[in-house]
Amino acid sequence: KQKLKRTITTAMRMLDNVINISFYPTVEGKSANMRHRPIGLGLMGFQDALYKLNIHFDEPEALTFADETMEFISYNAILSSSKLAKERGMYSSYKGSKWDRGILPLDTLDLLEKERGMNIETERKMKLDWGPVRDHIKEYGMRNSNTMAIAPTATISTIAGCFPCIEPIYKNIYVKSNMTGEFTVVNKYFVQDLKQLGLWDQDMLDHIKFYDGNLQKIDRIPQQLRDKYKEVFEIDPKWLVKLTAARGKWIDQSQSHNIFMQGVSGKLLSDIYIMGWKAGMKTFYYLRTLGASQIEKSTLDAKKFGYTQKRSTVEVEENGATEIEEIEPDMVTAVAGGGTLACAIDTDCEACQ
Repeated sequence: KQKLKRTITTAMRMLDNVINISFYPTVEGKSANMRHRPIGLGLMGFQDALYKLNIHFDEPEALTFADETMEFISYNAILSSSKLAKERGMYSSYKGSKWDRGILPLDTLDLLEKERGMNIETERKMKLDWGPVRDHIKEYGMRNSNTMAIAPTATISTIAGCFPCIEPIYKNIYVKSNMTGEFTVVNKYFVQDLKQLGLWDQDMLDHIKFYDGNLQKIDRIPQQLRDKYKEVFEIDPKWLVKLTAARGKWIDQSQSHNIFMQGVSGKLLSDIYIMGWKAGMKTFYYLRTLGASQIEKSTLDAKKFGYTQKRSTVEVEENGATEIEEIEPDMVTAVAGGGTLACAIDTDCEACQ
């Protein structure tokens, strides 16, 4: 905790310095920044922390961890800004702000409830004593009008060698491209656990490639590891909303929360957005649905996984009778209504001519 506290204190000072040393292409931009001095301390590597603590993303412990860590970050970020105000002075538009009125991020949920006239479905319990923070702000004010915002961090997390933002792992295996070419990247934490169990070998890598990182279909992997290394599309998107809402009450700005959803259910998508609204979330970011892209499997032996190039059979109902028909390996069965067969677009089926 002391290391994290030191990091937050240093980061807040650095971010405040950035306001002074930045280049502003417009007078209006410089004037606004100097007047309000907004900054946005964020975080990344939340998934890394869960892996190291052996906490599964969809367990109650993950919700507790998200809540308590964000409270700690918020506590020290706000206090650091107030200490900078004591050292350097308050931002000029401080008077009349929520800070000036003694309103902290956690208190805004009560204001939201009052405005809506309905209950906000997010717990407001505290682990820390916020009295000293409130007292310091009352006496010295704040250096920054805004202090926290969790950005996407997709690029910088790659540079730092951790997982982006507050998100679960996207894929246990994926192909990365840059100027040097394309290469396969495998989840290092998963590999370490497999090595400890003596399960990491070429055969395991082939299976992971074949199933595109989805571990649920690989029997060699213990169930405990399959649960620990679920990919984001295997986790209930509503559960991720709960984690974001738990963090959100400590943040004075917002978070880049992506929705990862399998399928095309409009009702599920609506339920997710409404759930976030009821929980007091301020924003959602991108909606990401499961695509059809897969890792290249040209180097794998398909027979190893029980796949061979042969004719297949399918039941077709015609005139009240069920018959067995053979189909070519490049055909796709559309199991809808009467069991209609649909050709792939690159076949020579006469119906497509």
